[in-house]
Amino acid sequence: LTVPTAIVLTVRAENQTSTRGTDADLVFSNPANLGPTVNSSSDEYDPSISADELELYFNSYRPGGLGQADLWVTTRKTKADLWGSPVNLGPTVNSPAGDKAPSLSADGLTLYFSSGRSGGSGGQDLWVTTRKTKSGPWGQPVNLGPTVNSAADEHSPCISADDLTLYFAEQPDKLERPGGSGGGDIWVTTRKTKRDHWGTPVNLGPTVNSSAWDQAPSISYDGLSLYFDSERGGVDESAIWVTKRKSTSDPWGTPVKLGPAVN
Repeated sequence: LTVPTAIVLTVRAENQTSTRGTDADLVFSNPANLGPTVNSSSDEYDPSISADELELYFNSYRPGGLGQADLWVTTRKTKADLWGSPVNLGPTVNSPAGDKAPSLSADGLTLYFSSGRSGGSGGQDLWVTTRKTKSGPWGQPVNLGPTVNSAADEHSPCISADDLTLYFAEQPDKLERPGGSGGGDIWVTTRKTKRDHWGTPVNLGPTVNSSAWDQAPSISYDGLSLYFDSERGGVDESAIWVTKRKSTSDPWGTPVKLGPAVN
């Protein structure tokens, strides 16, 4: 029996400080499945929640899409309410190719994602769609261009709260970006203002990346904690890790595995 991948939720206590390697496991609760309204008998991946916690974007292979994986959204009126039935983002955003790994900006007006659609630099590229208001429709997606994208597969974008730093991972299915640690790495690109172009991506280096597959980065709101998935424990031991830094100008520290409460 194959069990489909589902979206789950884990929370931690407010104002509880996590110290590296000691209580990273204690501050998180046991994950809870979001249930059959959100999850389906198909695979659901890569959730991205809005800053007000009232919109949850994810990709799914469920029926009703345009081809392979599509981007969907579920909403609720308040944090106390249950999530509603997911809605497909439609043909303006989704394509017959795989559209995956959404990452919503803090203001809720920009959505980054990866897609294998035509018009890019390689297989999977990073794309972005915008809307004028939270209640408005999403616009035609735009490829982030050859400075960010490469002939390799770019995946799992994650935008910072100020919209000036974009983390992403590469999938080592075909090619690897030059300058990595092997196996698929996490990279970062920055810009000075929202009107500027994204700069040349920089590899996070051997302190964060390993020779195994490191992927799915998720930056905290304050920019001081970076969560990600890694197979550094072995191909059958994929787990969530976190690396921390004292300030946004400091280097990232040695990653710590979150442990059995989450993994």
